[in-house]
Amino acid sequence: MIPPVKVLVVDDSRTARAMIRHAFQGHPDLVITGEASNPLEAKDMIIKEQPDVITLDIEMPNINGLQFLDKIMRLRPIPVVMVSSLTERNAELALTALQMGAFDCFPKAMSSAPGVNAYSGLPGIVRQAAKSKPETRVKELPAVRMTPEPRGWAQEFSVIAIGSSTGGVEALEEVLSGFPASSPPIVICQHMPAFFTASFATRLDKKIGGLTIREAQDRETLGPGDVRIAPGGTRHMTVATKDRAVTTRLHSGPPVSGHVPSVDVLFDSVAEQVGKAALGIILTGMGQDGAEGLLSMRRAGAWTIAQDKATSVVYGMPRVAAEIGGAAQIVPLGQISHAAMTARIR
Repeated sequence: MIPPVKVLVVDDSRTARAMIRHAFQGHPDLVITGEASNPLEAKDMIIKEQPDVITLDIEMPNINGLQFLDKIMRLRPIPVVMVSSLTERNAELALTALQMGAFDCFPKAMSSAPGVNAYSGLPGIVRQAAKSKPETRVKELPAVRMTPEPRGWAQEFSVIAIGSSTGGVEALEEVLSGFPASSPPIVICQHMPAFFTASFATRLDKKIGGLTIREAQDRETLGPGDVRIAPGGTRHMTVATKDRAVTTRLHSGPPVSGHVPSVDVLFDSVAEQVGKAALGIILTGMGQDGAEGLLSMRRAGAWTIAQDKATSVVYGMPRVAAEIGGAAQIVPLGQISHAAMTARIR
């Protein structure tokens, strides 16, 4: 019998800890072995309880979550899921946490609608986090490119569509860093809470030269080197075309494949509007959002690429895409930009 995953909850809010504890009821494979109101308490509990996963609030007294995360990753790497309030400042801190080795970030809530627990999605993330190896992840990223990047694109694509989730912060930076300023317009759906995507886009824009990276707006016509990221947790993003020009469209709607925005929604629109003049890339992430959409793109004649298992933080979305035939190529993270630029529609 497989022992349950031991979880340590670190949060200075008694209400938040109670809501997290309640969310884990009914999950016998997960057990909360300790609760700490600050990192100093958590330090002793880590030694005593030997948890498999830690959920960690970002804003706490004495030592904040980032400082504690740094100590964890340096001294005793344990999978950590950050819990962050949805503010612009916390979005920046959460992105820093992901780059420091945190497995994922979950939006913090102090209340829920009647009959709904805002933390109901946390057990699934913790379950996946328990399977990860944070010490390996920190050492392996960024991936090393074994092949020099080509100077230009072998195929004239009208648009590149990318979908990603858990692990996508690092993966997207790696892929986009390999693309020149002359690249076709790029549209991205990365699973993130509201507030996060604007900060993420700004951060990428500062780090990656040549490309113009922004959070997407409705009805933007994109040109070479333009990269747009779907706003997190609010609206779906699709594309429309006229005279080969690509325009973004944002619209409200229910979750598709469990997400708003949805990779499937984006990929389906690219398949319909752009067809064989598009390239689709699906990166690391939980679940299967984007797999069917990538298959739709491939059936429409587009070239499609999925990240491989060895370099994925979570081999979920790309795995399903590969299994159902949506991926024309399965490529390590460090080779994806090269594979994209040298791809030719058969």
